[in-house]
Amino acid sequence: MHNPDSHAMAYCRSFFRCYLAGAGFNTRGLQNIGLVFAMQPGLKAIHTDPKELKAAQKRYVRHYQSHPFWMPCMVGILLNVESAIAAGRFPAKMLTKVKDTTSYTLSALGDSVFAGSMLIFWALMTICLLLSGWDTAALLFGLSIFTALQVFRLYSFICGVRQGFKFLERLKRWDLINWGRRVKYLNAALLVWLWTLIWPRPYDWWEWLIGVGALMLFGRFVRMGMVSRVFAVAIFVALIDSFPVIEQWVRNAL
Repeated sequence: MHNPDSHAMAYCRSFFRCYLAGAGFNTRGLQNIGLVFAMQPGLKAIHTDPKELKAAQKRYVRHYQSHPFWMPCMVGILLNVESAIAAGRFPAKMLTKVKDTTSYTLSALGDSVFAGSMLIFWALMTICLLLSGWDTAALLFGLSIFTALQVFRLYSFICGVRQGFKFLERLKRWDLINWGRRVKYLNAALLVWLWTLIWPRPYDWWEWLIGVGALMLFGRFVRMGMVSRVFAVAIFVALIDSFPVIEQWVRNAL
């Protein structure tokens, strides 16, 4: 008979091991070693038979890759599935397919929301606060973001353990992709604020307007795939270097 207390302690160890998911990164299986390491305590609690435990471990040594912020959620879901496999409610042969589909989906979601939106939001906001002389506000903001991330990781792990793949339906209702897009709009506003802070003083309104307009134009071209990022940055840097000449032409014209 399984001991609920031992299960809880094993799951706690699995959760904290998720923070070391990237320590065993390799070019063959990518994050597979980190996944097996995080799953190990939970698998031992679920599968008391040595043969079943060995078979369960083999299910996670294959290729695995997802966003690291989603690792607790994935581990929680997979532990829920392993409990279903041990109880005979889920066929073990289907695990690999659903595991890969879920991990790739969460990876794309994590790259868009966390790496492409929230991380940039934290960086830009921190830079702007520091340049404005609000050091304490920047520290408190960073601590709040860090705390919120840990709460999210713990919450997603618990929901994954309790609900399994059903938790993905709740994630779908959160509409994280569109929230990530809204944060990107906010990042654009923060970028404008940053430009007003770092632009050399004194400056004329038309100088600043040209710079912001050029940045928005290049960003649009890159987003549409019309210009590569490297080429856009090269042109932008070249325009910055030639800006004194352009400025002199404009002043003479005025």
